[in-house]
Amino acid sequence: MCAYCLYILESQINKRYYVGATNNLKERIVQHNKGRVKSTKSGKPWKLKYYEEHISLSEARKRELQVKKWKKRAAIEKLINYGPIV
Repeated sequence: MCAYCLYILESQINKRYYVGATNNLKERIVQHNKGRVKSTKSGKPWKLKYYEEHISLSEARKRELQVKKWKKRAAIEKLINYGPIV
């Protein structure tokens, strides 16, 4: 797993997506699934659907904000299914 990541999780309960950024992806997924993250507590369990590596946590957070601004499920699903457009 990557050191600095943008990640997208999908709730296995309500099928909602959660977009985040972290410097420890493996541990962050554990935190989500143990209910330690307030905003995702009600949707657990969560499954990793997508991640992309970045050179720094600040770059990963910039990308997180970009993806969150899309606000459309279809745009997030396009990223999950086809990856970033370069």
